[in-house]
Amino acid sequence: MKEIKSKLIKASVEYVESRIGRFNETMRELEEALKPESRSCMGDKYETSRAMLHLEFEKVSGQMEQFNTLRKTASLIDKQPVLSKVGFGSVVKTTTSNYFIAIPAGEIKVEEESFYVVGVNSPVARELMGKEEGDAFNINGKTSTIKKIF
Repeated sequence: MKEIKSKLIKASVEYVESRIGRFNETMRELEEALKPESRSCMGDKYETSRAMLHLEFEKVSGQMEQFNTLRKTASLIDKQPVLSKVGFGSVVKTTTSNYFIAIPAGEIKVEEESFYVVGVNSPVARELMGKEEGDAFNINGKTSTIKKIF
C-alpha cells in the first residue's frame, strides 16, 4: 500500500513539474515575441498583436503561479500521517473508483489500477473528507463504499 502511495506522490509531482516546464517554455516564447522589433508600416496591427501577446503572457503567468502553489502543496503530501479517516494525502479505494486526495492531476495509473488524483477542494474530496472505511458516500447519484484508506 505504501508503495502505491509513493508512486502516486511521484506521479503527481512529475505532473506538476511537467506543466511548469511547459509554462516556462511558453513564457520564453512569448518574451521572445514581445522583444522590440521594427514597426514597419503595420501601425495599429503591430500594437494589437503586442497587446494580445501581453494578455497571453499574463494568462500563462497566472497559470504558472497556480502550478507553483500546487508544487508546494505536493511537497507536503508525503509528510501527512496516515489516518483512519480520509484527509489530505489519503489514498482511498472504494467499490467504484480509487482516489488520491492531493492535488488536481487527473487520472493516474499505478500498478494496473487507475486513481483519480483530486484536490482537497474538489467535490469528490469534499464528499470523502472525514469518512472512514466502510462508510458509504454519494457522487453524481452513485452510491459507493470506502473499502480501504491508506
